[in-house]
Amino acid sequence: MTHDTSVADSRKPFLQVKDLHVHFPTDDGLVRAVDGIDFTLERGQTIGIVGESGSGKSVASLAILGLHRRSKAMLSGQILLEGEDLLTVSDDRIRRLRGNQMAMVFQDPLSALHPYYSIGAQIVEAYRCHNDVSKDVARKRAIEMLERVGIPNPNLRVDHYPHQFSGGMRQRAMIAMALVNDPKLLIADEPTTALDVTVQAQILELMKGLQKEFGSAIIIITHDLGVVADVADDIIVMYGGKCVEKGSVDEVFYTPQHPYTWGLLASMPRLDKVRTDRLDPIPGNPPSLINLPPGCAFSPRCAYRGEVAADRCRTEVPELLELGPGRSARCHIDADRRSVIYAQKVGAKP
Repeated sequence: MTHDTSVADSRKPFLQVKDLHVHFPTDDGLVRAVDGIDFTLERGQTIGIVGESGSGKSVASLAILGLHRRSKAMLSGQILLEGEDLLTVSDDRIRRLRGNQMAMVFQDPLSALHPYYSIGAQIVEAYRCHNDVSKDVARKRAIEMLERVGIPNPNLRVDHYPHQFSGGMRQRAMIAMALVNDPKLLIADEPTTALDVTVQAQILELMKGLQKEFGSAIIIITHDLGVVADVADDIIVMYGGKCVEKGSVDEVFYTPQHPYTWGLLASMPRLDKVRTDRLDPIPGNPPSLINLPPGCAFSPRCAYRGEVAADRCRTEVPELLELGPGRSARCHIDADRRSVIYAQKVGAKP
């Protein structure tokens, strides 16, 4: 099958984030929450942003939605949605895009949903903000969306309040509200946190099914590698506000290229391998985004910094080097040597 390369080359990516920085001035110093990340995302694709708390995952997603505008955040770089730079558009324009062309499922639905208004009223408001329709038409749309996300008796439940829903049902209601305007971009921030594993699986299957139906691009933010393995096409691993590894799900899971990613994988229960020893947690704590360590931010916790001569890990910030199409890692250890080390770590042949 042949493709018209001239058309493909001229077509802009749906979402393109270029060298995004988000810094917050505080009395204690400058918080470098996001310190230069790049990625592209097409309609129908899912990218997972992974890392511990404080790595900059959620801050990056809020920047895409323009939710740092009323804060003292210092933003630079570009966020191009179908070629339109979201960092330079007017406040009115970003409000019209938010909820309509792009939407977010927040981490805690109980705090994101208003306790004094019914679920249906909140979905109706989200719909009428972007559509000139009557309340009756919007209510029918709300019921339709509740049914679509698998909430039983939607005609009845539409008038219930958030506290009358279980955790899983509240998350479904949040997804219904986010998708009520058929957005092209959906950002899901820890969408399965605090849910039991059965409900987690149902929510992830729901998101995959709705993505097929609506053709949305999805950014899923999580600390759980198992979640991204199930739903994502590509993964960005963040640490200390920077991307330390990027690649497809298979590449990051089966040939990881950064010691931090090795640590995340070693601390995750696996069903595809027989494990005879205990899970291996990453020692230490994530760094302060105000006082990042000099050199590689991960070096104080890295068991492999001795592999690099002249103590470069402690003095020189590694560059994010491209290893192949869409594949990159930020580490001073030579790529071939990293492959050998990881193969030895997991007991396989390099």
